[in-house]
Amino acid sequence: MVLRNFLTMLSDDLPRSRDWYVDRLGYQVDFDSDWFVQLRSTSTAAVELGILKRDHELVPPAFRTARTGVMLTVVVPDVDEVHRRAVDKGDTIIESPRDLFYGQRRCLILDPEGMLVDVSSECEPDPAWLASLRG
Repeated sequence: MVLRNFLTMLSDDLPRSRDWYVDRLGYQVDFDSDWFVQLRSTSTAAVELGILKRDHELVPPAFRTARTGVMLTVVVPDVDEVHRRAVDKGDTIIESPRDLFYGQRRCLILDPEGMLVDVSSECEPDPAWLASLRG
């Protein structure tokens, strides 16, 4: 069995959202239409991202409003490079890159639709945290 991870998000402006994920996070376009865009990770073929036009008939009317309580996490080789590109393009930065205790360096950016995107890279975990796991 081949497993694929596929997340579909909603957008009011498909070209803007498509271009943001391609430019900032390096996704490639596999399918592009006026109602749906399919993107694929260039580093992991099993990771795909769909962007569906918010007001399309396939989206139940009750679910066409802006989302809340969702954070998309994307692991990249260099979070600092993504952050620099986002700053240069004028994106809204919620949190600049910082090392987290469990071994990820992350920044938080808003995508064009207001989705909170956690962009992370691996880093060394905090030794005290590791020691606490050992008891």
